[in-house]
Amino acid sequence: MTQDQGKTWAEKEFGKAELGDLRLTKRLALIADIFANHPTLSIPQACGPWSITKATYRFFDNDKIKDQDILAPHQEATQRRLQNHSTVLAIQDTTQLDFSHHPSTEGLGMLSDLSHHGLFYHPTLLVTPDKLPLGLADHQVWERPFEDFGKKHARKHRPISEKESQKWLNSLEKSAQLQEENPHLHLVNIADREADIFDFFLHADALKVDVLVRAAWNRRVDHPEKYLWDHMRKVPVSGFVTITIPRKKGQPHREARLSICYDQVSLRPPKHRSKEKGLQPMTLWAIWVHEQNPPKGVEPISWMLLTTIPVISFEEALEKVQWYTCRWHIELFFKILKSGCRIEARQLETADRLKRCLAVDAVVAWRVLYLTMLSRNIPQMPCDVLLETEEWQALYCFIHRTKTPPPKPPTLMEATRMIARLGGFLGRKSDGHPGSTTIWRGLQRLQDIALTWSLGRSLSP
Repeated sequence: MTQDQGKTWAEKEFGKAELGDLRLTKRLALIADIFANHPTLSIPQACGPWSITKATYRFFDNDKIKDQDILAPHQEATQRRLQNHSTVLAIQDTTQLDFSHHPSTEGLGMLSDLSHHGLFYHPTLLVTPDKLPLGLADHQVWERPFEDFGKKHARKHRPISEKESQKWLNSLEKSAQLQEENPHLHLVNIADREADIFDFFLHADALKVDVLVRAAWNRRVDHPEKYLWDHMRKVPVSGFVTITIPRKKGQPHREARLSICYDQVSLRPPKHRSKEKGLQPMTLWAIWVHEQNPPKGVEPISWMLLTTIPVISFEEALEKVQWYTCRWHIELFFKILKSGCRIEARQLETADRLKRCLAVDAVVAWRVLYLTMLSRNIPQMPCDVLLETEEWQALYCFIHRTKTPPPKPPTLMEATRMIARLGGFLGRKSDGHPGSTTIWRGLQRLQDIALTWSLGRSLSP
């Protein structure tokens, strides 16, 4: 038996937390288990008895516990999951956590304007190229001071270390650390248009970290056309790819035929920094993905991707495009965190308490996403890798209306679909794979079903 066999998922992700007291570590695992089993409920509703509810509030009120200490064992477990992969994408992005409906909460900062209060959250999610989320590599949380309101115009004249943009560089440094600790691994840091900062590319070059970023600016380039987009329009198309665009509000799903061209480019420093000594052009590779003939009235798909990885063939360009599509998984992670774990509905009176709660909820949200994607990547794996014996037996018997569970656990795909059925998934041929929403709803019901199953068996003669 391995070291982790026989442990719950929460014990595997939090059981090695060093919080100064073993009782606090056990309490953390219990809280995580409760939150995972009842992801949409408030703390009192999820915890049940007042003794457990009170202990949970006391845990989050403990100033000796830091959110990074809570996350440390999960990050250690994530490191172990990296060992079986050769390429991993470190996807970073920012979201706002709005607690304006709890105006009495102390320590919050300004969000988009003075009337919205809350926290900024910038995680780095590790995802494989086939879209399996392995865990959180970085976890940055901060509040924006109210006195910064109205100072946006002066940001160009401040060093990046004094700006929120430093978050992108912090993630790069974490990626560099992981790359050094895992020499077998090719780690690629991926970010959206907000990370199209010259300092970002400079820092990646200094750290020897590969990046893939969607361009936001038509930057100056050392080419006859002088600007990035103008130059790439002159580059011949290397091939085409057809992708399915998911349906949007008011628009059905559709097929889009995209042209792909790529070229090595030399980006010049921004004009306002042209006098800085030693600031030289950056050599990168640009990949332009463009829909040439979109349907009437539909905005065409157009991505300009910049990467430090040499791209010398259509297949390599297509691979980088596929990697960038994995970025949407961090958006799904945010959706689970807000709609599934309902982090913005937490009422804990201070920002520090919310930060500790966020560290737990973030791992719970990752687990829902992990369960969703693992069942698609390895559908035939036995479900007991994620579910305890009583859970999968109760689940099977409840769904199939039988008293006798099978001798072997169902596959991960079968168990995931049964959990999703508890959350409203119909399972028709046209429904495809269950999504994270039906899975987190199903997980909420599963715990009550497993508890009733266990109680019933203990009362049976």
